[in-house]
Amino acid sequence: MVGRDKPEEPVATSHGLSKSRVCSGLQCHKKLWWEVHDEDLPERDAATEFILNQGREVGELARNHAPGGVLIDFPHDAYLERVRATRAALRHGTRRIYEASFLAEGVFCSIDILEREGPRFTAVEVKSSTKVKPEHIGDVAVQVHVARRAGVNVTRAEVMHLNRACTHPDLSDLFVREDVSPRVEAFLLDLPPELAAQFAMLAGPLPEVAIGRHCFAPRDCPFLERCWAEAPEHHVTSLYGIRSDAAWALAGDGHETILDLPPSVRLSAVAARQVRAVRSDALIVERGLGAALAKLDAPLAYLDFETVGPAVPVWPGCHPYTAVPVQFSCHVQDRRGGVAHRSWLAEGPGDPRPALAAALVAACRGAKSVLMYTRYERARIRDLADAVPALADALRDLDGRLVDLAAVVRSHVYHPDFGGSFSIKDVLPALVPELSYGGLAINDGRWASAELYRLLLKGDSMTPEERATLRADLLEYCKMDTWAMVKLLERLRELAGNGGARG
Repeated sequence: MVGRDKPEEPVATSHGLSKSRVCSGLQCHKKLWWEVHDEDLPERDAATEFILNQGREVGELARNHAPGGVLIDFPHDAYLERVRATRAALRHGTRRIYEASFLAEGVFCSIDILEREGPRFTAVEVKSSTKVKPEHIGDVAVQVHVARRAGVNVTRAEVMHLNRACTHPDLSDLFVREDVSPRVEAFLLDLPPELAAQFAMLAGPLPEVAIGRHCFAPRDCPFLERCWAEAPEHHVTSLYGIRSDAAWALAGDGHETILDLPPSVRLSAVAARQVRAVRSDALIVERGLGAALAKLDAPLAYLDFETVGPAVPVWPGCHPYTAVPVQFSCHVQDRRGGVAHRSWLAEGPGDPRPALAAALVAACRGAKSVLMYTRYERARIRDLADAVPALADALRDLDGRLVDLAAVVRSHVYHPDFGGSFSIKDVLPALVPELSYGGLAINDGRWASAELYRLLLKGDSMTPEERATLRADLLEYCKMDTWAMVKLLERLRELAGNGGARG
């Protein structure tokens, strides 16, 4: 049927379905209903927009690895124009089409790469991940279903994803293509009734959907605050270290909060401390905190990195998503308590690691204990030692002086407001409430990483004034991370001096 025009369907309306909308419905019908009907949708944050932009860039780059095709080049919402251009390309016998677009039975989709081999076609979905994920199968299945209903004989389905083994500067093996046809065919068996259910649901009022693991899988729902507003405090999913399936099994059995946990639940030491704190509604401080803090040797340094991890590597030796430090903040505290601040932020698209490593070694020189929050900085320093061999010994020496302040908190302190998390963004409001990230122009690590990518690798599209403002905002954010550790350590020492366990 490729060579013949089928009767045109109505243009996809605001109540129609697209591939992305169908996939939203596969996660949650309430999520899809809001996306279609609610005019007051949450705005995408900078980190989410960055992920989407990287995905688009990867999709465009993939065409170089499957060359010779024809691009269906119309605005994303020019549905009929895209469908007509695709039909024309198929009639002309085009062997490879980029963004091939189809509309059938009220569902619109575009296929990243559609390849012809005689009477058969292969649908290739390009993903910016480094492997095939379960949610990709439904994504590809929708495309195969719509293309077949539009008269195209799709017999094979592939996911084309980034190759984690690819190493800059040789990007010839940047992509891997995997045949997912058997999994797609199995998924297709249940897709028509699911599509019918989605159309029926959209024609009615907002559906009732209870909170569950689907709120977070395959990704966090943008409407979490709406649905979780009525969830009880200390929900069982906030229990430290609990697996998602175990948490929802407990909730399904009526143990909805930490207060409801049955005696049969086995708890780690950290989770047990959390339960004690929640049940007593009090801060718990273990007696061992003072001994742990006594191991810190002055002078002290407090270190935090910000990194970028481009989907497509841009610096020698890097792979897709290699996290590269491009900024650090370091507060240095002498034996008398005086504090000095040192910082560094890359200037442009060149490899930042040699200059950052040199500045880092100098900033931490003389500090006997270098505090970090989580082990992330340790991993990055070890990577730097491999990338900058001239400073490898100095960096390994720095590695030997690192102390994880998050581990100290996790092993000795729990406040009911932690919510099962030991992120500094959750610990700080509970223990040092006078200090807040709220007034910063950038106040989140994912956001900072996205803005660093834009500043360093897309800076030519910004005015000098915009670059200067963004640099200042990034420096202030990173500085706050290490200053937060300074104040947190002060608070921990105060708690340790007050006599140990309570609650």
